Amino acid sequence: MKTKSLLFLFLIFSCSMVSAEALPVYQPRFGRAQPVVAVVADNEMTELTDFVVPYAVLKASGAAQVLSVATGSGVVNLYPALKMQAETTMAEFDKNYSQGADYVIVPALHNVQAAALQNWVKAQAAKGAVIVGICDGVWVLAHAGLLEQHRAVGFWYSMDSLQKQFPATTWVRNQRYLADGKIITTTGVTASLPASLALVAAIAGHERATALANELGIRNYLSTHDSQQFKMSVAHATTIAGNWLRFWSHDEIALPLSAGVNDIALALYADAWSRTYRSQVKAYASSMQAVQTRYGLQLLPDAVADASTMDRIKKEHNWLADIAPAQAMDKALQQIGKTYGQASRAMVSTFMEYPQ
Repeated sequence: MKTKSLLFLFLIFSCSMVSAEALPVYQPRFGRAQPVVAVVADNEMTELTDFVVPYAVLKASGAAQVLSVATGSGVVNLYPALKMQAETTMAEFDKNYSQGADYVIVPALHNVQAAALQNWVKAQAAKGAVIVGICDGVWVLAHAGLLEQHRAVGFWYSMDSLQKQFPATTWVRNQRYLADGKIITTTGVTASLPASLALVAAIAGHERATALANELGIRNYLSTHDSQQFKMSVAHATTIAGNWLRFWSHDEIALPLSAGVNDIALALYADAWSRTYRSQVKAYASSMQAVQTRYGLQLLPDAVADASTMDRIKKEHNWLADIAPAQAMDKALQQIGKTYGQASRAMVSTFMEYPQ
């Protein structure tokens, strides 16, 4: 009897934990068959993983109409590697979706105080959209006044500055993502994975999100997080300085762009390798034309390679076609550790806020 009672209490506790972590369930609007999701990009600079992961995960779910929306026309430079062509601009989006998006996802962007960007995000919020700040995308939301009297999380590196500049917001630690009304915020870079799956659950249900998590190689998409793991240490500062000063031994990491490339794996791998301060990713293709990824992004190569070079690069990275996308992060960190040492691996992991 006692065992059954303990089991019952455990189940009740587990259920309460799931409900506490769940994002608000999507409420259909305007007779739409699926929610419209706008993933925002700043042409000058948009964080690579922050942008690609939500876009690709929601596309992979089949549960939403997902659009890449740039601040202007032309190339979008992704940081710290790769570049792309967005599907539409903010102005074009407004013409085609006058009622607004259902979800607006804001990754870390360069021009966080740009008036046009802030006004557009505020206008979408006024039309009833759920606004999602990924990593340092939270700065855009904060400057737009959307976080006043709200609870929010953010990238560990920015938290002290956010608390000082925006005291009307309650800044929360030890949660990887957090919903407060129609505002959702996340911690750093790799939190885009669990947060995106939580969005899938809000739109299409836990069963679909769990199945997709399994496909992507993710054990769960819980919001639990140990913020104390992530801080700037003397060891990290020393590693950054030492790696950067080794200018004579900086490496190029050549990655192949070809139709159907696994965009989530590519983004995580390229992002990690471009944060070592000793290496930089360069994307090669057989021409300078845009390459469509597995989930529909239009990536642009940095350079053209001849057939034999492309074959060699593809063979070196043939794992991209088969790996569970989320595992690309672990693969990159393992390789970085072997190539540059465990201090570099730990530093990269910290700055991508990747729990170890």
